[in-house]
Amino acid sequence: MQLPRMVTVGQRFPAHTIEDVPAAVRAQLEQAGITACVRPGARIAVCAGSRGIADITQVTRTVVDAVLQAGGRPFILPAMGSHGGATTAGQKQVLAGYNITPESMGCPVEASMDVRQVGSLDDGTPVLVNRLALESDGIIVINRVKPHTSFRGRFESGLMKMMTIGLGSHKGATIAHSHKDGLASLIPAWGSVIMQQAPVLLGVALLENAYDQLGRIEALTPDQFEWREPELLQEARNTMARLLVRDIDLLIVERIGKDISGTGMDTNVIGRMLLPGVPEPEEPGVQRIICLDLTDKTHGNANGVGLADIITRKLYERINFQATYANVFTTTFLNRANIPVIMETDQKAVEAALGLLHLEDSRQARIARIKNTLELGHIQLSEPLYAAAATNPNLTRLEDPQELTFDAGGTLV
Repeated sequence: MQLPRMVTVGQRFPAHTIEDVPAAVRAQLEQAGITACVRPGARIAVCAGSRGIADITQVTRTVVDAVLQAGGRPFILPAMGSHGGATTAGQKQVLAGYNITPESMGCPVEASMDVRQVGSLDDGTPVLVNRLALESDGIIVINRVKPHTSFRGRFESGLMKMMTIGLGSHKGATIAHSHKDGLASLIPAWGSVIMQQAPVLLGVALLENAYDQLGRIEALTPDQFEWREPELLQEARNTMARLLVRDIDLLIVERIGKDISGTGMDTNVIGRMLLPGVPEPEEPGVQRIICLDLTDKTHGNANGVGLADIITRKLYERINFQATYANVFTTTFLNRANIPVIMETDQKAVEAALGLLHLEDSRQARIARIKNTLELGHIQLSEPLYAAAATNPNLTRLEDPQELTFDAGGTLV
């Protein structure tokens, strides 16, 4: 099969970057009154999640140091629902993958899947919180605020979601994802109860720019969560990276994983949700998606693999089905763990996908190739797709067109 040549292009997005992350975190914590919040000797749970957030190690260590300076006794608490295979060892392993360890943080990392009920919603749904969080003298939540990949609401991915579903551990996350009203309604309802019943001190909201760098850091007090986080969510939606081309025949995603997105690849980028009752995004318009591999940091969790049409044998053989199934049974979106068609090599995957398009000339295929759905500053476009978008002032051609090449084993170079 003859393939179109590919053009490496730069996608330009408006972006502010924080140069000194620790200094920005310290300034925000001081402004939010961390010294007054943390009593001398208080045992403080610093919550860390399962996402691959820019500079998360620096941010978390700076929060730990600020608690120590205020006289508190911090410990790191995984707040990631059922991730890490819904086990304490698995969740510690996820954090270790981001270099969040006792050695790097200067404090213990403690984990438990035990939860306690702190209240109920009007319909009787129990509100659950991790036991270690409740037994602490204070909770500091750290998370990235961004559009979610499975629902739309005033609160999506962010502080409120981590406080409710993340600290709900496996049991709480399972209840939340299966609730009849959906996460958009449940998160603020649960959050209201938790903020009344649990010792939440502060939240550190992180916004990444389109280049996977921290662009904003804000420390919020609990009374600010309800009104400020939705504003930050809208800012994140406006500034997030995306594909600046439309009507793509084939999207090649080199790697997917939980460190990239909760669904392995960001549905807001690929334009594919595949959820009953949830409308499909209008942009960018992709006919076929192939995924070539998993990231190392996803530890075999292939949630979101079902969003692809074709995967490779190497991706399939790296799947940890226990971790993947624990994730999708919690979310209830089982189709996102469905195994697509498996092809033996990258080359066979590309050729099979193009064959499905029934193009008169495969060299005219509109192909986009990306490393993952986070790193979109530099991407590759086939010549026909680039020609259709060349007038976009935010696209810059970086290299002359080159052939799609594969090594002797059929791996895309």
